Amino acid sequence: MTMIKKWTAVLFFLFFPLVTFAQEKDFGIWYGISLRHKVLKNLDVAFSPVLRTFKNASKIDQEFLEAGLEYKFNKHLSTMGSYRLTNSIEDDARFHIQHKLFIDLKGSMALSAFNINCRMRFQSRVKTYIENDKDKIPDYTGRIKLKASFKTPNFPVDPYIYAETFSPLFIKKERVIEKSRLAAGIQLSIANRHSVEVEYIFQRDYLPNISDINVISIVYSIEL
Repeated sequence: MTMIKKWTAVLFFLFFPLVTFAQEKDFGIWYGISLRHKVLKNLDVAFSPVLRTFKNASKIDQEFLEAGLEYKFNKHLSTMGSYRLTNSIEDDARFHIQHKLFIDLKGSMALSAFNINCRMRFQSRVKTYIENDKDKIPDYTGRIKLKASFKTPNFPVDPYIYAETFSPLFIKKERVIEKSRLAAGIQLSIANRHSVEVEYIFQRDYLPNISDINVISIVYSIEL
């Protein structure tokens, strides 16, 4: 109980600024499937198709396919490289392709009944929708995600919380953090190697103006 109170206090002080009023608010639902297969002892291949909606879940915001390889150095440390092909709606109300590359470094540790995970991600994005000369140049983002999950003994539902920040790299911006996410969810084991994650995400974009979106994310995961 003391540990839970400490985590609650930390999250409150870190993310209290998120409760300030935004100029724009929205709601969306994200649907995804996660497929993972162990190729070698320490090497996994992952594949994920995802559909994301916005405008109160009435319109498709983007759809993408992501594939990657994860190498586990040990049970605490791993690295992953992945590619995402995205079809995203742009300012002309049409869908255009984006290419994203990710390089991840992941760490995890057990803390009592909790499992603490940290992911540092380097992201590169190439656009095909060009509005100005800046869009012709790839943009780079540094992402940090902290997650705490609780393993419920003898029960198929495990709750978790996480926070993630997005910071532009190699370019001067008005803010160090241009986007943030705060989420809480559960992972439900429904069969051998099958599970469902349902989570609520609060996402805030700070630029060019503050805008919020509340998201329900549903992901069906299979380990092949």
